[in-house]
Amino acid sequence: MDKLASYFKDKVVVVTGASSGIGLASARLFLNYGCRVAVSARRLELLEQQYATYGDRVLCVKADVSVEEDCRRLIELTAERFGGIDVLVNNAGISMRAMFRDLDLKVIKSLMDVNFWGTVYCTKYALPYLLASKGSVVGVISIAGFAGLPGRTGYSSSKYAIRGFLDTLRIEHLYDGLHVMVFAPGFTASNVRNAALTADGSAQGTTPRDEGRMMTAEECALHLAKGLRRRRREVILTPIGKLTVLMHKIFPALTDVLEFSYMAKEPDSPFKKK
Repeated sequence: MDKLASYFKDKVVVVTGASSGIGLASARLFLNYGCRVAVSARRLELLEQQYATYGDRVLCVKADVSVEEDCRRLIELTAERFGGIDVLVNNAGISMRAMFRDLDLKVIKSLMDVNFWGTVYCTKYALPYLLASKGSVVGVISIAGFAGLPGRTGYSSSKYAIRGFLDTLRIEHLYDGLHVMVFAPGFTASNVRNAALTADGSAQGTTPRDEGRMMTAEECALHLAKGLRRRRREVILTPIGKLTVLMHKIFPALTDVLEFSYMAKEPDSPFKKK
C-alpha cells in the first residue's frame, strides 16, 4: 500500500459537487484509497449510477449547496452514517462569462450562493466533527481567487471570498489541529465551462477553450490528495497558474494587461482589445 492510500484508509470524506469533474475524480480516488465517502450533487439518480460499485462505503446525498438546510442535512447524514468526518472538500461551484456592464445581477448572486455560501454552510456544520478529528477542510477555488479574470466578475468575487473565509478560519483555529487548505487548480478539463452562466443567467452550453490540452480531473484529484496528506495551506496548480499568482503579487499592473490579452483571445470573447 502506498503512502497516500495508507494515509487515507478508513477516513471519512465529504465531497460536494461530486457528479462530475474534479469532484467525481476526487471522490473516486478517495474511495479507491479505502475511505468512506459522502458525495453530494443536485441529481441523486446520477450520483447513484456513478457510485453504484462502491457499496456501503459511499453515501449519496441530494443537495443544493446554496440551500443551508441541504448542507446541514448532508453533514448530519454523513456523521450519522460514518461516525464523524475527517475531510470536507468544498468543490461544488458554477462559473460565468460576461462583461459586468451586460450582466444581470442575479448571476453574481447565484455564483455567491453556490460557490461562497455553499462553502460557508458546509464548513459551519462540519466544523465540530473536523475539530474532533483534527481533520481538514478544503475550498476548491481557482486562479481567479488570486487574480481577477475579466469577463468573470462574479466568479472571481466568489473565489476571492472563499479564500478570505478559509484563510481567516485557519488563523482562528491555528492551535486546534484543524487543517485548512485553499486549492487552486487552474484550467482543468471539466464541464464547468459548458455550464457557465452568460449575461442573462442561461448556461453557456459550450466551452470556449480546448479541454484536451488541460490538466485532467484525475490529475487534479491526485494533487488534491497529496496536498491533504502534507497538510498544505495552499496548492496552486499548472505553470501558468503559478506564474499568474506570482506576477500578480510582484507586477500587478503588468499582470492586468497580460490577463486581458490572454482572455480576449477566447473564441467569442465578451471583450476585445481596442
